[in-house]
Amino acid sequence: MRRFAIAVAAVLFAGAALGQEQEIKLKPGPGADKVEGNCAACHTLAYIPMNSPFLDAKGWNAEVTKMIKAYGAPIDEADAKVIADYLAKNYGP
Repeated sequence: MRRFAIAVAAVLFAGAALGQEQEIKLKPGPGADKVEGNCAACHTLAYIPMNSPFLDAKGWNAEVTKMIKAYGAPIDEADAKVIADYLAKNYGP
């Protein structure tokens, strides 16, 4: 019975911890609004600082292109360029 109570407590604690998403504040700059409006519509903005050590301008451009072509993100070409430029300038190595 004790093991069961510990298991239930662990599940409840894990669920509460997962439910509290960290608020991500993007660096200010031209294009931040496009990133917030387009990217955050589908996923957390936490992916941006998490991937920033690995992605340069070419990498961010590839990520934005992947989101549009592979995942169907409804981002027009002009916004895609602004987003990729913002990410490369503010979150590149």
